[in-house]
Amino acid sequence: MVSTQLFDEVRDVVVTTLGIQDRASGVEPSTALLGSIPELDSMAVLEVVLAIEQRFDFEIEDTELTGDVFETFGSLADFVAQHKN
Repeated sequence: MVSTQLFDEVRDVVVTTLGIQDRASGVEPSTALLGSIPELDSMAVLEVVLAIEQRFDFEIEDTELTGDVFETFGSLADFVAQHKN
């Protein structure tokens, strides 16, 4: 499990990128991403990836982008935690 601070940062990146600030308060680590948030289409995934790369200063390889990474907010935060340092 990632720190609350890192989870909050990842959540903020996704929420801001997708423009879903009105739903941010209900987002938890178990909140589903792909298939559950209409704004998260294939183009939005790329925008989220770019925003994460910029915010956390690391590069994400195309081969690392799997459905598992974008399954939940928690899985995305875990992915960032693994690559951040």
